Amino acid sequence: TVYVMTDGYMIFTREEGWKEIKIGRVFAQKDCVEVQQKRNEIIKSQYVCHLGNAQEFQKKFECYVDDYKKKVCIADGATYIWNWADATYPDMVQILDYYHAVEKLSDYAKEQIQDTEQRKQWMDKQEKLLLDNEAATVLKTIQKQQGLTPSAEKLRKVTITYYENNLKRMQYKTYKEAGYMIGSGPIESAHRNIAQQRLKLSGQRWTIKGAQQIVNLRAYQKSNRWQEIVEIIKMAA
Repeated sequence: TVYVMTDGYMIFTREEGWKEIKIGRVFAQKDCVEVQQKRNEIIKSQYVCHLGNAQEFQKKFECYVDDYKKKVCIADGATYIWNWADATYPDMVQILDYYHAVEKLSDYAKEQIQDTEQRKQWMDKQEKLLLDNEAATVLKTIQKQQGLTPSAEKLRKVTITYYENNLKRMQYKTYKEAGYMIGSGPIESAHRNIAQQRLKLSGQRWTIKGAQQIVNLRAYQKSNRWQEIVEIIKMAA
């Protein structure tokens, strides 16, 4: 099993203001090893970074994904990711990040249920249902409710749409029984380790070209491919 994860985050550029860098990460299930009790570490990954539109990024990313047969994509629900997965790898397993699904519910519950203990009990029940392949039941529960405040009603509708769009990707019991991850933590950490630690320091403003060159180098370094950069420099010299 090979995991395919992608996400984006914003950096400030000189030419266009805030602009999204998309990062892709590919790693094998066997390279996710337990280093402490309840703590795993991914010892080998391939990274791709692109400062630009989704189509350009996907063209780069596919070079790292194509050769694998058993692929699992875990993402936060961005429509462009699922459209790409459906069109390019129709046999790839698609999983909506469990923690984003819970976060949507939690945001709604904070506005809808004022009593802290009552809200906790309600959330515990919904989370258990989600982990038991009952996302459809959770959705029906929210659909039958009415927001007690305008903000609660707005969040209720947002959550309903989110769940309706991703229901087929929320069979968490099935995924866990198959041995799959259900969280997109690895791509969240990739943002911090590859790009944010270097590109989002105080006062930084990047040219688009300069930012792309830096994240390319960072991606090679974190992919344990730095020797390829060394060889390129030697040839240029």
